[in-house]
Amino acid sequence: MSDAEYPDDDALIVTVIRHSHGARHRVREGLAVNAEGEAVPRSSFGLFLRDIVVIAVLALVISMVVKTFLLRPFYIPSASMHDTLIEEDRVLVNLLVPGLVEVNRGDVVVFEDPGGWLPQTPAVDKPPVQAIVDGFLETVGLKPEETNNHLIKRVIGLPGDHVVCCNAYGQLVINEVAVQEPYLQLSGNSAASGTEFDVVVPDDALWVMGDNRYNSQDSRAHQDAPTGGFVPYENLVGRAFLINWPFDRLQFLGNYPEVFADVPGREPEG
Repeated sequence: MSDAEYPDDDALIVTVIRHSHGARHRVREGLAVNAEGEAVPRSSFGLFLRDIVVIAVLALVISMVVKTFLLRPFYIPSASMHDTLIEEDRVLVNLLVPGLVEVNRGDVVVFEDPGGWLPQTPAVDKPPVQAIVDGFLETVGLKPEETNNHLIKRVIGLPGDHVVCCNAYGQLVINEVAVQEPYLQLSGNSAASGTEFDVVVPDDALWVMGDNRYNSQDSRAHQDAPTGGFVPYENLVGRAFLINWPFDRLQFLGNYPEVFADVPGREPEG
């Protein structure tokens, strides 16, 4: 065979480029190119599986990012926040509070035990398969974490606030302003607290109380604890803003700004 029967290198390159250019157009039309350069139909089932995997991975990544930086689910194990929250409610917590969004009086917040608030409880043993499944669902934020070191209460006092209970009418007094709290469950009592107290909230801390005032182990009950009953800002997880389960209790959680509208702010003491 003569040299004329073989294309030179430049001609070969052009041929390949042209062939590949045509193949790209055919791929867009649902065709693939085999090892011999021939167009063959793609497997629609294979494409479907690939798309499912991509969507699942993206969904997991987004869910983990949301749970880490934006929202986190928790469940309510006790009666301390009746009737605002009841046992087995699931709530969504805004993790931007208090980092990017300030905390306000009346907010319902989740926080880690500041020390000595909760009894030590042993971890519950689970079958290996259930432990793996639960751990995965908790990691991606599809299941509330089964944690025994978090609490949920309502913010009553901000840094610098002087909080006293109770006045002659049984009301809570903040910075010399009496407040009427419509969210309370008093179990037949008239005063906003069965325990008297007179505190000034230190810098970078909060005074918190449960709505079920006569059945809540909150700041009042832990004044002898290391933090004096106050919750340091560094222990805050975020603000609970939505009951998302059970469905018949789906509702936003308000912070009752009208209750605290007349309460002046105070700078924390040196």
